[in-house]
Amino acid sequence: QVQLPESGGGLAQAGGSLRLSCVASGRTFSSAAIGWFRQAPGKDREFVAGINWNGGRTHYTDSVKGRFTISRDNAKNTVYLQMNGLKPEDTAVYYCAVRWGFKNIPMTRNEVDNWGQGTQVTASS
Repeated sequence: QVQLPESGGGLAQAGGSLRLSCVASGRTFSSAAIGWFRQAPGKDREFVAGINWNGGRTHYTDSVKGRFTISRDNAKNTVYLQMNGLKPEDTAVYYCAVRWGFKNIPMTRNEVDNWGQGTQVTASS
């Protein structure tokens, strides 16, 4: 069974930085496209960033372009989300999302095969 524990969430001041990590256990990441989604209270879960299986292609939602960077290390079975210039509107639970089998980056919930348990990110003003 695949486990996708995330880490790195927490509290940061506006303008600050956090780095999220998602490590897969039970299955290698090497064939998977990975996405990061987030869900704020009372809102739908939304796509934030994604990376294809070999790291050669990335995609970001407009609100985080230039501030967030997604990367991966397949040797460590780990995906990262570096978040700089945090804003209060970035506050949400962030989820790692995996789509197996060399497919496109998952950008909607129904394209996701496995979810992490989520990690809280809070950016205070």
